[in-house]
Amino acid sequence: MRYSMILVVAVLVALSGCKSKGELKTGGQELASAEATTQGLAGEEGVALHEVQTQGLQEESTGPLDSNGLPVTKTIYFDFDSAQVRSEDIPVVQAHAKYLLDNPQVKVVLEGHTDERGSREYNVALSEARAIAVAKILELQGVPSLQVSVVPYGEEKPVALGHNEAAWSKNRRVEIVYQRSQ
Repeated sequence: MRYSMILVVAVLVALSGCKSKGELKTGGQELASAEATTQGLAGEEGVALHEVQTQGLQEESTGPLDSNGLPVTKTIYFDFDSAQVRSEDIPVVQAHAKYLLDNPQVKVVLEGHTDERGSREYNVALSEARAIAVAKILELQGVPSLQVSVVPYGEEKPVALGHNEAAWSKNRRVEIVYQRSQ
């Protein structure tokens, strides 16, 4: 019991230490976007954020596009207990940023997910940190925060049932869901 309280406090401290640059919507409420959201909850500094800041928006195609010009890949996967966007996934997020910049009428919802391990509170916080990490990369590419919403689901919507690494790795994700604005 004492350990879980310490863990919850540590997560809240890690998340509250983030500085706002813009507003993101989560669950109907405003949420300050985090300054260093590509770091994991343990506080390790991610290489991903540095790469995004130094590379800028890539001009070349970053993978296959569907008939509407949307990147086909709409899921970003994460390592265990991490909210750091992997280097190999940055071009995918940048391709989504390009689409959003080219289509300002389109909004995107970033749905954060975790595997079943960890407490409910921890998993909600981690899933939110993952979605914010993707949102931060979009923001760094120039996507207005009004086009981006964050929804943390924690472990509530698994795509793979099972209690092994194969299932868990598919559940540690952010899904990029597009919505046309009314």
